[in-house]
Amino acid sequence: MPASATTHANYGDTTNMIQQAVGLFAAHMQRNSMMARMTGPMPKGTAGASATLRKQTTQHMPIVTCQDLSKGDGDEITFHLLNPMKAKPIMGSAWAEGRGTAMSLSQDKLRVNQARFPVSLGDSMTDIRSPADFRALGRPAAQNLMDRYVDQSLLVHMAGARGFQENMEWVIPTTADADFAKIMVNTVKAPTKNRHFLADATDGVKAFALSSSDVDLGTTDLLTIDTVDAMRSVMDSMPLPPPPIQVPGDMAAEDSPLRLWLMSPTQYDSFAASSTYRTYQANALARAAMAKQHPLFLGPDTALWNGFLIKKMPRPIRFYTGNVVKYCASATSETESDATVASALTLGTYAVDRSLILGGQAVAQALAAARMSGVPFFWSEKELDHGDKVELLIGAIRGVSKIRFAVKQDDVDTITDYGVVVVDSTVKTPGGVL
Repeated sequence: MPASATTHANYGDTTNMIQQAVGLFAAHMQRNSMMARMTGPMPKGTAGASATLRKQTTQHMPIVTCQDLSKGDGDEITFHLLNPMKAKPIMGSAWAEGRGTAMSLSQDKLRVNQARFPVSLGDSMTDIRSPADFRALGRPAAQNLMDRYVDQSLLVHMAGARGFQENMEWVIPTTADADFAKIMVNTVKAPTKNRHFLADATDGVKAFALSSSDVDLGTTDLLTIDTVDAMRSVMDSMPLPPPPIQVPGDMAAEDSPLRLWLMSPTQYDSFAASSTYRTYQANALARAAMAKQHPLFLGPDTALWNGFLIKKMPRPIRFYTGNVVKYCASATSETESDATVASALTLGTYAVDRSLILGGQAVAQALAAARMSGVPFFWSEKELDHGDKVELLIGAIRGVSKIRFAVKQDDVDTITDYGVVVVDSTVKTPGGVL
């Protein structure tokens, strides 16, 4: 099959495939998606070979990306966190030497693996019968698949659940799929006990609780402005809450700290029903003017209230009647238990959606170099069946993991999702939309 007139390169040309891989990776890193906005920029102007091989984005944004071009398939990367310190001052002339408070580190490991999407470009008869140039269409189609995989894997790891919504937009299958664990690379961890909350019609919010063996959510437990206000009170009194985000260029980051709250589209619409919602939108626009118009503050579905920058997430993490919701029953253990969505939340009328409150260092994303391209993305084109058929492939070597540590609180190791809190709520699904 001859080369396309628009590409001027034969299928399988090594130089062209490297150029394609580098171009696709650059386009991926520069796109204006929700997940891209939640990642800080890579450091610039750092000298030295080690800095070139290993770069890490800022710890003040929810997604911390480490690009380690010295790594290969299947490697592990270790992340460290300095544990909080507690001490009292030594007063006056009391002896201080030798009484220094010890520092300690917690660590977590993250695996990387390759993910590949092959796309068929058809055969010789496809070229004859179709008016479209399938090679020209193949590149953006393949990149769209990879971009969706990257974004969705980040979302699922942050949420600690895939949920059970199934439609064409999802490239990550539900947990029922035999390949789910391989696709996620690292274990998807349910929220820790101190980071898991439920919307409550009476009090705004409450810690995750059961009613018998069901999640304690009823038809009136929607996510509203009362939930937001109640969560602010919870965060103010929470030991070691997720650290506030610091959006690049935000001059008010220190004086008016923020956390990012991602709500499902249905949860957001419930919140936006507040009579003062327009004020919250105006707050976000005003903050954008102080942050060099950073895109995280922009968009019609963006609000700012009570220390939360509130945005619609790309797609819901949704549970239906009878579905299992994983939770941690103990603050000192990662052991997960099962709860179910109550039958009172009638399928087709109600569901349960998960929202995410994100601070700095919610998840870690590692990118490693592919052997054939030298960057995390790689590209391949191949002729099959004696040149009659053509297939292209896009791949990436990466991994994601929620950042979790055993944090000492009153001399007890409390298992803690460092940068993310989840709030589950009931949502109405009018028209039976799933």
